[in-house]
Amino acid sequence: MCGICGCESSTHDHADDGHAAAESMQQESTPTKLIDVETRIQAKNDAYAAQVRSRLAATGTWACNLLSSPGAGKTSLLVETIKALQGSAPLFVIEGDQQTDNDAERIRQTGTPAVQINTGKGCHLDAHSILHQLDHPALAEPGLLFIENVGNLICPAAFDLGEQARVCIISVTEGDDKPLKYPDAVLGSDLLIISKTDLAPYVDFDIGRCVSNARKINPKINALALSAKNGEGMQAWIDWIKTSHHQYQQTGTMLSA
Repeated sequence: MCGICGCESSTHDHADDGHAAAESMQQESTPTKLIDVETRIQAKNDAYAAQVRSRLAATGTWACNLLSSPGAGKTSLLVETIKALQGSAPLFVIEGDQQTDNDAERIRQTGTPAVQINTGKGCHLDAHSILHQLDHPALAEPGLLFIENVGNLICPAAFDLGEQARVCIISVTEGDDKPLKYPDAVLGSDLLIISKTDLAPYVDFDIGRCVSNARKINPKINALALSAKNGEGMQAWIDWIKTSHHQYQQTGTMLSA
C-alpha cells in the first residue's frame, strides 16, 4: 500500500498523503504506528470512494476497475471490448499510468472518450483521482465506465475506487501461480480473466490450475479465459459485462458470483 511502499503522485492530493505517510514512518517506526498511518490513508480514500459511488449511482453509471500486472493486455482488451459494446450504451475510459498518454490515445482512436491520469511515482489510482473525472460530459447519462488501473497487482488492490465491479487480469505469460503470489488482487475481485490464451500453446501455463489457485483465495470468484487477439472467449466477457450492468441498473448491486 501507499503508506508502506512510499509511492507518491503529483496529480492529486494523494501526493500530500504520500509525503505525510513517508514522514510519519520515519518518525514512527513501530508496527502499531505504521498500521495507524496506513489506516488513516485508507479511511480518507474510502470517504472519497463513497462520494464516487454516490455520484455514479446518481447517473446510473456502472464502473469497472481493471487490475493486472504490466503487459497483461488490459488496453488491448479494452479496445476490443469497446468495439463490441459501441452503440449499446455510452462508454467512457479512465486510464492510469505513471507517464505518457499512449493508452488513452489508443482508446480515443475507437471514438470513445478517455482521460489519462499520470501518477508520476505513484503505483496506483485512488478514489480522489477518479472523483475529479466525474464531471466529464460523457458521464452525464447512464453508461459504462472502465478504469484501467496502473499496472501492478499490489497497491491497486488495496484502494476502493467507488467501482461496481473489479476484474483481475492474469495473462498466460505470467505463470499460473500468480493468484497465490498476489492474493489481495484476487480476494477483492469479482472476476478473474486469464488473457492472451492465443499464446497458451507456447508457454507453461495451466489455465485450470490458475483458476483453482484463485478459488483457494476467493471461492466465489468468476473466471473467464480469453484472447483479445483472436476473439476466443470475448463473447463470454461481453455477456458478463452486460449482465453485471443490467443487475446494477435493476438492483443497484454488483453481480454476484
